[in-house]
Amino acid sequence: MAIPVLTIDQIRLWEKTAWESGISQHEVIQMAGSAVAEQAMKLTKPGDSIIILAGKGHNGDDARLAGSHISDRKVTSLNIFDPEFSIHNLDSCLTLNPDLLIDGLFGIGLNRQLAAPWLQIIDRINNSNIPILAVDVPSGLNADTGETFGSAVRANCTVTMGAVKRGFLNPKSSEFTGKIIVADQIGLPLLYSTQRNKTKWNITNTNKTIQCDLAWLTESDFRQIRPDRPLNSHKGTFGHLFIVAGSFGFHGASVLAAKGASRARPGLVTLMVQPEVYIPVAAQLQSVMVCSWQGKITIPESATAILIGPGLADPNIPENFKQQVIQLWKESPLPVIVDASALDWLKPGQCKSIAPRVITPHPGEAARMLNMSVAEIQADRPLTVRKLSTRFSDCYVVLKGYLTLIGKNKGVIYVNPTGNPNLAQGGSGDLLAGFIAGLLAQPQLQKNNIQESIAYAVWAHGLAADKLELIKPNWTIDELANELI
Repeated sequence: MAIPVLTIDQIRLWEKTAWESGISQHEVIQMAGSAVAEQAMKLTKPGDSIIILAGKGHNGDDARLAGSHISDRKVTSLNIFDPEFSIHNLDSCLTLNPDLLIDGLFGIGLNRQLAAPWLQIIDRINNSNIPILAVDVPSGLNADTGETFGSAVRANCTVTMGAVKRGFLNPKSSEFTGKIIVADQIGLPLLYSTQRNKTKWNITNTNKTIQCDLAWLTESDFRQIRPDRPLNSHKGTFGHLFIVAGSFGFHGASVLAAKGASRARPGLVTLMVQPEVYIPVAAQLQSVMVCSWQGKITIPESATAILIGPGLADPNIPENFKQQVIQLWKESPLPVIVDASALDWLKPGQCKSIAPRVITPHPGEAARMLNMSVAEIQADRPLTVRKLSTRFSDCYVVLKGYLTLIGKNKGVIYVNPTGNPNLAQGGSGDLLAGFIAGLLAQPQLQKNNIQESIAYAVWAHGLAADKLELIKPNWTIDELANELI
């Protein structure tokens, strides 16, 4: 089940409701400490040394109790209540060169700029070159905004409690949080939604609800996303994707889009390329039917979805070709997915067709589409999704980047946690666009929630990269295509 992304006030309401319903704070803290310990054990090996840095609040309690759940490691706890008094003790601990630091100095309760002595403490921690595990939120980070209170601990990993913090969606926060692990089973009453769009989350065994339009994806969200294929099915059962992609100097993008589509397993894939790249593209594809544009984009009668955009960056592409693309976006009765260069050709306004429309911009493309700067786009990525969808015919938006977002102008926005920096390779987005389109071309998946199918594609794409990272850090996009499921 997806996990809500909450503000500090929402988390406080959730906790208050829990205490009023009779849930023990001590038991919750025990479970939180156990979650921290579990991650600390994964980050170290037997015999390693761990230093726990604990502050005054419940964040410090979580950190201190983690020590009692850690086995086969040498654990030292250092309480830091007065930074001026404790800095020498911290320095002594750091000279021992431990294998892991657990940061439990400050949690979400911090609401003011840090005084100079605390800044010195954080500076010592960050300059230690020791791996850091943060408890709930890195000390010094504003959990609502993702900005710092003057400075913040730069963790390699953060175990965040109960729900994801809204500030983590600010790309700036990633340099402090590192990898985010959500410990959602810590004894607080479950947040669940009976609504398909998950904007209202009910608190188990109470009459309280929390309004939240951001949901962090988990593996359990996709257990039934792809139905079993009937024994008597044939290739016509699973749809026909028509791809318009590939131009001079950029033909590889069309090949990757076609490979991504094939991994989604629609019944048929047809790829239309610019005439000058037909031979190199066709030579690389076997199961995909390849044709070239001859002045008119002709959609196969059996087509069930259209993808436009990968590898269409040649500045010499004819203007009438671009106009035909715009017409498809506005009028085609089929689902249309637009990616890459073709995004710049779209015009604001409503489409005549009511079939699903999907755009997949990275922040630079989104900035051009909204006449904004990249900094403005990144400052509030959920708002960017809303603006793009509203401007371009209530379409679904895949805003790529760190924690890719999937949503539209109303309802839930999904936050995808899978993926890693090695996805920052040419062709990664082309592969993703093909995979999304290959899923949406399938009639049985068109009956599902379209947004959930798109979210699955994004999640699986990132997960494939994460799997490759574990076994082959120098993987390529071709290998990523083979890992997609």
